[in-house]
Amino acid sequence: MIDILTIREVALLLKINEKTAYKLAARGEIPGFKVGGSWRFDRSEIETWMHNKMRKSEPSK
Repeated sequence: MIDILTIREVALLLKINEKTAYKLAARGEIPGFKVGGSWRFDRSEIETWMHNKMRKSEPSK
């Protein structure tokens, strides 16, 4: 089953302000889609995005 999140839930998950989450979504920097003018996010896509960001920020050995 797909777990769909709201902008508020994504902001809480990422520990950022809702306005920041909205801006990231509007710029296409986080994976999401609009339904009736409201942003929605697939939890698994957000988690994959987070893991990819963390790997890119790790220092090379």
